Amino acid sequence: MTLANAQPQALQFDCETGNYHTFCPISCVAWLYQKIEDSFFLVIGTKTCGYFLQNAMGVMIFAEPRYAMAELEEGDISAQLNDYEELKRLCMQIKRDRNPSVIVWIGTCTTEIIKMDLEGMAPKLESEVGIPIVVARANGLDYAFTQGEDTVLASMLIRCPDKAPETDKEDRNAIHKLLNFGRKQEDVKAEASEYVDHPPLILFGSLPDPVVTQLTLELKRQGIKVSGWLPTKRYTELPVIEEGYYAVGVNPFLSRTATTFMRRRKCKLIGAPFPIGPDGTRAWVEKICSVFGIEPQGLEEREQQIWANLEDYLQLIRGKSVFFMGDNLLEISLARFLIRCGMTCPEIGIPYMDKRYQAAELALLEQTCHEMNVPLPRIIEKPDNYNQLQRINELKPDLVITGMAHANPLEARGINTKWSVEFTFAQIHGFSNARDILELVTRPLRRNNNLKDLGWDKLVKEEAKI
Repeated sequence: MTLANAQPQALQFDCETGNYHTFCPISCVAWLYQKIEDSFFLVIGTKTCGYFLQNAMGVMIFAEPRYAMAELEEGDISAQLNDYEELKRLCMQIKRDRNPSVIVWIGTCTTEIIKMDLEGMAPKLESEVGIPIVVARANGLDYAFTQGEDTVLASMLIRCPDKAPETDKEDRNAIHKLLNFGRKQEDVKAEASEYVDHPPLILFGSLPDPVVTQLTLELKRQGIKVSGWLPTKRYTELPVIEEGYYAVGVNPFLSRTATTFMRRRKCKLIGAPFPIGPDGTRAWVEKICSVFGIEPQGLEEREQQIWANLEDYLQLIRGKSVFFMGDNLLEISLARFLIRCGMTCPEIGIPYMDKRYQAAELALLEQTCHEMNVPLPRIIEKPDNYNQLQRINELKPDLVITGMAHANPLEARGINTKWSVEFTFAQIHGFSNARDILELVTRPLRRNNNLKDLGWDKLVKEEAKI
């Protein structure tokens, strides 16, 4: 083998210590307030934060959202006003107007800079207002786009009960009897026997309800019972989490929540790849099965069936290259899936890399590259955007997945782009949603093919020169 053809045998990691060029993490409110139906989110920041939320969530203007801004004025920033009294007034108003089961305070960059003691004020105010107040710091100084959800879930995890109250047990028994009323005892026992005897399992990560159902059923097919999800649809239904329970994540940006499971709640974390794409979903289920000593059934056939159904999309991207600039921390999982689809990936930019939490995903990425016989990507943490643009200019990738700030400038230079934020809001988990990922990835490529068919590609190039 010549030196020019030699490829690295292990993943390369670099850190360019650039700024977080990502969407603001307070945008986690957009999906969490819908997921936790009895919650209210109070974002504590400046008018800039309010403008951002209005623009980011303007499409939900008719949904009567359960979030609000506590805007800091110049007097607050110079410490001339009483923060406690003002927050108390707002929380009392929220209780009077909405009466939620929990109020979540979202800290911003401003609360970090002026050192507001949100954690100190919350317990006292909680006792006065009579509603639980959860504090989550989702500032863009310390966290990237999707890590806002991570801080919220980590804070809620601490509030999960460590044992079920006796009244809850009685209620559950009554509901169980009601649901099984009129059914034969044999049918009830048969349903119970579908599950293998294993320790309780908690899944964490905010997903749309249909995807939650899909993943729960995938595990049920293997005889694995999900004891609870974090977050739940209602704060009052947070799962019971005792010492020794098992936990597994569904998203790669939840490293703080994973750490809280292990250190604060003494749970055992299952280090698995993430259920994104048919290959990742199969590996995720197989890892959980292996921890519980279960022989997985039918996963290989299921995966092959999904791949066969994706062939029309695979033909569009096979042999093409994709470059990730880094935005939502889904980059490693998406790159691994696209490499399995037949693409190459010279570089993966990612705002924050927790090698411990993503160890299984990184191992699967490396294995996938070897099996597909493609070069291993270079992984850049906190990429410097100027350097990245130079590398994009040299590599000329077929597709760049990037934040919204760089999409139009790249398009003007004739480079196909896709907004990374779209993958955050799309349903991309599980076997059946792989098609949705490829629908997003291939859209700019299909658009260009259509332009060529119409003869407009030459016109676009001429306009770009002008």
